[in-house]
Amino acid sequence: MFRTIRIPARLLLSAVAAGAAVLIAAGPASAHVTVQPGTAEKGGVSTLAFQVPNEDDTSATTKVEVYLDPDTPLSLVSTRPVPGWKVRLEKRKLAKPVKSGHGRLTEAVSKITWSGGTIAPQQFQRFDVVLGTLPTDTDTLVFKAVQTYADGEVVRWIEGPSGAREPQHPAPVLRLTGPQGKGDAHQHGSEHAAGPHTQSPAPSPSTAPASDLASDDTARAIGTTGLLIALVALALGSFGLFLALNATGRRLSARGGRTG
Repeated sequence: MFRTIRIPARLLLSAVAAGAAVLIAAGPASAHVTVQPGTAEKGGVSTLAFQVPNEDDTSATTKVEVYLDPDTPLSLVSTRPVPGWKVRLEKRKLAKPVKSGHGRLTEAVSKITWSGGTIAPQQFQRFDVVLGTLPTDTDTLVFKAVQTYADGEVVRWIEGPSGAREPQHPAPVLRLTGPQGKGDAHQHGSEHAAGPHTQSPAPSPSTAPASDLASDDTARAIGTTGLLIALVALALGSFGLFLALNATGRRLSARGGRTG
C-alpha cells in the first residue's frame, strides 16, 4: 500500500530557494570583461587576452575600449589582428620621461580601442595583446574597460577591487608576481637575461596560453556543476511538493468520506 510521506512546507520552500539561488549564481558567474591569464611576472613581457562576453540577449557588442594605467606607462603595447575588427592605439605625452628596456620613454599608449566588429548575444571575443615591460614596484595593474552595444547601451567595467566583495562592474585586474626562476622568466618573455639594451622575443600571440584554456575549462565545469546541482534541488523540491499536495488531497478525501 502506498504510504504518504509528509514533508514540512518550510523544507520545500528551502529546497526551491536553494535551487533558484544556485541557478542564479551559475548563470552570470565571470560574465564580465577580464584579462587572462590573471597573473604575470614583474619586469617581464607577457601575452595577455582581454576576454569580452556579450551579456545582452538582443544587442551585439560593437566597440571595446581598454584604458592603461597612466601611473605605470608601458614601453611595449602590441595587438593581435582580430578578423572583422579595427584596432586603434592612443598615446599620451609623459609629464616626465622614464627609462625602459626600449630606451628613453617620452610617450606611452593610454587606450586601446577595438571597433567595427560584433560580438553576438551569448558569445564572447578575445582580444590578444603583448604588454611590457611590466612594472616591478606594484602588485596589480587595473585596466578600466568600456563596452558599447549596437543599441547604444554602454557598460563601464571600471570599479577597482574593494574588500572581499566583488563590485558590480569590476575592472580587469592583472596581478603581478615576483620572478619564478630562469625557466619561467624565459617563458614569460622576461628581459632580465637579455641585458639592458636587448629584449627576449615576446611569446607568440597566435595561440591562447594554456593557463587561459584551463581557466575557461574550469569556469565551464563549475557552471555545469552548479546547473546540475540546481536541477537536482528543483527536482527534489517539486517531488516533495507533489507528495505534500497528494497527502493533503488524501486527508480532504478522507474527511469528505467521513462527513458523507
